[in-house]
Amino acid sequence: MPKVKDLIMCDYIDYYADLLTDKQKHFIKMYYNEDLSLSEIAENEGLTRQGARDAIMRAEAVLLDMEAQLNLVQKQKDLAKTIGEIRSASLEIAEYNQRYGCSREIAERSKVIYELAGEIT
Repeated sequence: MPKVKDLIMCDYIDYYADLLTDKQKHFIKMYYNEDLSLSEIAENEGLTRQGARDAIMRAEAVLLDMEAQLNLVQKQKDLAKTIGEIRSASLEIAEYNQRYGCSREIAERSKVIYELAGEIT
């Protein structure tokens, strides 16, 4: 099972990989996406294990800095949570309406809200 740190770094790679140099992108993708060890990367690239580790650490530092400045990954997670809450609330409104009011307009509008929120994600 992947470590939480690895999963977070994979999110950062998804968002910010294009801001890395080609070499940094190559190393970080081998390590995180292809799950190669430092030794395997070093052997494939003709480096020492320490050289591979340093290259990956520099790329990680760039990714961490980008998230610290832009906060896009966290904003996306917050947005997804809020959208989930909107969808849940629209279902609750529809259920309440069906139980107590039976307004066709409320039922239709709550369905629209639910579907629109789903399209955002």
